[in-house]
Amino acid sequence: MFTRRVLCAGLLGVFVGGVQAQAASASPAGSYPTLPIRMVLPLSPGTTTDLVARAYAERLGQLLGQPVVVENRPGAGGTLAAQAVAKSPADGYTILLVNSQHAINPAAHPSLPYDTLRDFTGLGMVAEAPSVIAVSRDLGVNTLQEFVALAKKKPASINYGSSGVGSQTHLAGAYFAAKAGIQLTHVPYRSGSDVISDLVTNRIQSVFVPAPFVMGQIKEGKLKALAVTGAKRLPLLPNVPTVAESAIPGYELTTWFGFVAPAKTPAPIVALLAKTFKGIADEPAMKQKFLEQGVTTRTMAPGEFDAHIKSEMERLGPIAKSSGVDEK
Repeated sequence: MFTRRVLCAGLLGVFVGGVQAQAASASPAGSYPTLPIRMVLPLSPGTTTDLVARAYAERLGQLLGQPVVVENRPGAGGTLAAQAVAKSPADGYTILLVNSQHAINPAAHPSLPYDTLRDFTGLGMVAEAPSVIAVSRDLGVNTLQEFVALAKKKPASINYGSSGVGSQTHLAGAYFAAKAGIQLTHVPYRSGSDVISDLVTNRIQSVFVPAPFVMGQIKEGKLKALAVTGAKRLPLLPNVPTVAESAIPGYELTTWFGFVAPAKTPAPIVALLAKTFKGIADEPAMKQKFLEQGVTTRTMAPGEFDAHIKSEMERLGPIAKSSGVDEK
């Protein structure tokens, strides 16, 4: 005689088996997707990366006719999220939103449990966000040229805060210092809010962070924005010059965002996702939504994005290692 527990267990087994069979029978050529898609991202809710992920997840779900579930999986500089996706089935139902940290991690963590190039296939770049070089009002500088001059006059006397050793905000400062030929002292924090509050009170003197981190304090006059690190000025800060304009010709460093999937994901699925992401990025409403947050849409096709990740590893890797972030 069957008990209720046995009956429920049997029904659950039938349900799980049916879902697995449905996934296995999904045809890469035409029926995909027939199940919800899991979008994993390496940072907590409320970050710029989370903003980008949720905007794309909502539209992707609408266009493909299946829910896209965002899974925040922070930790270890994004390597936990990447490892989870690298080990997932290559069926198009698990994708990863990566940012510039993805290219930094091979240098910062030589013992990664995955291969950044071999274990993923690019679906495309979708957006980028330049950093703002912001300083305390008490530092006594008003331009980037004055900032560099002060740093040269008093080597290592200017501190800059970041969200942690090996983070993008750490490497942004290290990259600028290397290009400007100056010495800055890095102060890592565990909380982004603590970085900004200490900057406002002059416990630290500078930061190299995405615009949303400091826009409120800049507008209120609590911080000074000296420059933005992208190729163009930010619409949110039209009077703030780029680094290339004001101090270092040709300088450009942005946080980029894009999607990857496990290696060997079927080509038709890669093509469909890439085309859909490109279409979303081209939507005027999406462009405007991002501009209001200091983010711009920028697209790259799958192969181009894979090549970009490789080139960023080669560009940022030496900076990461010289900054002492690599594991021993």
